[in-house]
Amino acid sequence: MSKAPKANAIVGQSGGPTGVINSSLVGVIEEAAKYAEIEKLYGAVHAVAGMVKEDFVDLSSVSADVLEVVAGSPSSALGSSRDKPDEEYCSRILEVFKKRDIRYFFYIGGNDSANTAHIINEMAQKAGYDMRAFHVPKTVDNDLLVTDHCPGFGTAAKFVSCALMGDDLDNRALPGVKIDVIMGRHAGFLTAAAALGRQRGDDGPHLIYMPERGFSMDKFVGDIERVYKRLGRCVVAVSEGVCDVDGVTWAEKLAKEKEVDSHGNIQLSGTGALADFLAGEVKGNLSIKRVRADTFGYLQRSFAGLQSEVDTREARACGVEAVRLAMTNMSGSVAMRRTGEGSDYGVELFRTDLCNVAEKTKSMPDEFINADGNGVTEAFVNYAKPLTGGLPKTEFLGNYPKV
Repeated sequence: MSKAPKANAIVGQSGGPTGVINSSLVGVIEEAAKYAEIEKLYGAVHAVAGMVKEDFVDLSSVSADVLEVVAGSPSSALGSSRDKPDEEYCSRILEVFKKRDIRYFFYIGGNDSANTAHIINEMAQKAGYDMRAFHVPKTVDNDLLVTDHCPGFGTAAKFVSCALMGDDLDNRALPGVKIDVIMGRHAGFLTAAAALGRQRGDDGPHLIYMPERGFSMDKFVGDIERVYKRLGRCVVAVSEGVCDVDGVTWAEKLAKEKEVDSHGNIQLSGTGALADFLAGEVKGNLSIKRVRADTFGYLQRSFAGLQSEVDTREARACGVEAVRLAMTNMSGSVAMRRTGEGSDYGVELFRTDLCNVAEKTKSMPDEFINADGNGVTEAFVNYAKPLTGGLPKTEFLGNYPKV
């Protein structure tokens, strides 16, 4: 590899915000300040949209105290963007980089962000422009390839776990059917996290439906009926991306006017249509008076005060590692490899090629989903629970023997 150039750097945050994406940002900022090769670090306001407009902030002027608060804040401190840059868009970004002598590019985001870094990096190579592009992983969906898990998932999983713990206690107090719709377009990891807080044998969620397994309304209603007859109540976690048996999402079938983003995705979050529909199906087919449904929507991405310590630490380390790797490598994506389980849980960081992550997604593996397709296995719980950094304990006196 060629010697690391003495030039400027830029960092941006792309896609959906998370509870720890700012920890990755601060990791980049703090580590970049240690290297004489990086003269100035720009922060791109609203990601690629800010890059083409040269809407930058000087991150070297931010105090250490402020950075520490930023690291503990949810959402994207620099602002984000849903733009999906094509080659023409990326060429404009590269021209700005040349103009500003930016030769280090750190982009925090998901698979589309990795693809943007990949496109710009290849353009720079073809143009003979010495630049180092590094992707820092982020997504609450936990659907990036290569890495064991993604920064952002652990904190979102903690929110979902705690929310379902509370919802289950609420359902115990006033029994009925409760349906919670949780983020997850193609991967069910976050919805599956609803199971992590279960402490008693009859704790909810009693049913969990993920995009990896299609289900009919007959099966959905039948599953709920069986649980309700056994327990007198039922708590259900449903991914927003669940599909009918024909593979078409139920949300898409319900959409009267399909709102599509720049990536061609139909809007799933921000609407309660699926939750209302599912509750209506239960009410219409079962003699259960109390049926309620909530859509978590965007709350689970940026909920303040509920960060996972494990997730925060790993997110920051990924930002630091991206800068370290840029000193000796031309480009890449930071990934995590698990080194232990349970009380011995740990990870090590490594580099993978951008093309291994760009525009690719992973789904829940079969061993994480139960045979009926309506719940998770112990293997998933063992995989995901350490990432939450620990969950609260609860108690319910109504379970005690009657006198």
